[in-house]
Amino acid sequence: MQRLEQAVGKRLLVRGSKAVIPNAVGAELLVHARRLLKLSDQAWASVAQPNEIGCVRLGVPDDYAAFLLPPVLERFAADYPLVTLELVCEPSASLSRALDERRIDLAIITRLPNQPVEILRREPFVWVAAPSHVVWQDDPLPVALFEAGCAARTNVLDALAVDGRAYRCAYSSASLLGLIAVVQAGLAIAGLALCSVPPSLRIIDPNEGLPPLRDLEIGLLQSSTSTGRAVDRLADFLRRALRHNP
Repeated sequence: MQRLEQAVGKRLLVRGSKAVIPNAVGAELLVHARRLLKLSDQAWASVAQPNEIGCVRLGVPDDYAAFLLPPVLERFAADYPLVTLELVCEPSASLSRALDERRIDLAIITRLPNQPVEILRREPFVWVAAPSHVVWQDDPLPVALFEAGCAARTNVLDALAVDGRAYRCAYSSASLLGLIAVVQAGLAIAGLALCSVPPSLRIIDPNEGLPPLRDLEIGLLQSSTSTGRAVDRLADFLRRALRHNP
């Protein structure tokens, strides 16, 4: 770094007693350096992997898109920089229809009971609440639910039915952000995939009186009409990454 600073003729770093961080000039240089590295990766891919090109339309529910897939897709983009990804975020039931209608090539979905799908992983499904509220002690229990037809909603309602717990629906929508907002406000509790629990919510301990929830089965669907090496590469990549947990 000292040689680079000498070549540039300017300081690039702020050296403190505990940390070294780029200054304004260093930060600007870093932006250009990353752009050059990306161009280098694309140039290498065009020579080393000339057949790994194309566009893949991937469908995924918004909770997985926000919390589960970013590191996976980042690694895929680094390995296959010439493949373009189009992400479609819809509930699992909608994605299954989109696949049948050939609007997407691949879909990561939460499996419904008896639905034929390639299972990639089982994700713990947990009760969550605002840290400063104990609304799960209310009777009837206020619950925020995803829309009808969603596997997560079915899981919650089945658990409450088995337990004989009275409840009222405080919120129902396909929106993950809306559900989280309702829970953060202390208006309800909800069931979320463990990978989707934000830091602003706390997981309710199993011994705090709520019925246990079944794990969610996360699976992969591929359109029978979607062919090409790019689609197959992404499907294989998702299998490896999600089965081993990113």
